Amino acid sequence: QLVESGGGSVQVGGSLRLSCSASNYDYRGFCMAWFRQTPGAKRENVAQIDGDGRLTYADSVKGRFTISQDNAKNTLYLQMNDLKPEDTAIYYCASSPLEGLGLGNDWAYNHWGQGTQVTVSS
Repeated sequence: QLVESGGGSVQVGGSLRLSCSASNYDYRGFCMAWFRQTPGAKRENVAQIDGDGRLTYADSVKGRFTISQDNAKNTLYLQMNDLKPEDTAIYYCASSPLEGLGLGNDWAYNHWGQGTQVTVSS
């Protein structure tokens, strides 16, 4: 089970750190990712960390967002800085047992959290 937390409302330029806590399952070695979605829009894969620790980011968040994980706590993080109104979305964490995934392959993720809302206002 994956449970996100840390969402909220911030002003433009602010920061938030999302957490994704994994329980009842050891996700070490899995590909872990953050997605976001707004109503009527396609789900966007904004960041992922694969089983070997390789990090990949969408161009829309590169340089502003940082994905990391604490294996001892079985927790995934997304540090979001310099937030913009277009970052407003529900953010989901997800895990996949597959290797070699590029961004955008949400079909490969079989465990998902319930989502946490991030709202950025100007």
